[in-house]
Amino acid sequence: MTHAPPSRRSVQLRGRAFKALVLAPEAPLPDWFADLDASLKRSPTLLDGRPLILDIAALGSDPDVLGKVLADLGARRIRILGIEGAAATLAGTTMLDGLALPPLLIDGRPTIGIEIPKDAEPETTSLMIEGSVRSGQSITHPTGDVTVMGSVASGAEILAGGSIHVYGALRGRAIAGAARNPRARIYCRKFEPELLGIDRLVRTAEDMGTTLRGKPVQIWLDSGSIKMATLD
Repeated sequence: MTHAPPSRRSVQLRGRAFKALVLAPEAPLPDWFADLDASLKRSPTLLDGRPLILDIAALGSDPDVLGKVLADLGARRIRILGIEGAAATLAGTTMLDGLALPPLLIDGRPTIGIEIPKDAEPETTSLMIEGSVRSGQSITHPTGDVTVMGSVASGAEILAGGSIHVYGALRGRAIAGAARNPRARIYCRKFEPELLGIDRLVRTAEDMGTTLRGKPVQIWLDSGSIKMATLD
């Protein structure tokens, strides 16, 4: 007696939207890269772990120019998720100067951006946020501590040159010591972060376990690794 083979489900393809940051280089490219390098020097972790889109609408359709931009970004360890603003002449191109060309994207919609400070402030300052930081917001304060009287929602981010104090729940991303300050710390009343960073070290939620979840916690650097403990 023979049995019919079990039916197999067809492959399911679904669309899904994610937030990404856009880098939009402009001519002259040496000046644009100099500005990028200066911003990264002030905030070294600013682009860490972020999906990045390259918008080349201002550069025209020269493949040689695009290849050089991708190579220069790669030299800075900046990985590009996709390319926007490309001319139709690039359609079907998969390689440029030996580099794999990221996918060409269309119909991108703008969302909340991140302000990169153009000039470093001469003195250390503190920033206090009276309420909460909502999902999608990004607070960048490279010259000192940031204190949030409320909570930091999932999908929100705090980036501080000094320490970060959250009097409510920390559910988003918190990066302290972005001004190369390994003595910076992070404090929160309710520990539920998506990502933590101090100086140039980061840890994601998957790396933190669940032992401290929901508790008041402090985070600091010790011997080159991120340490965490309750405040009780």
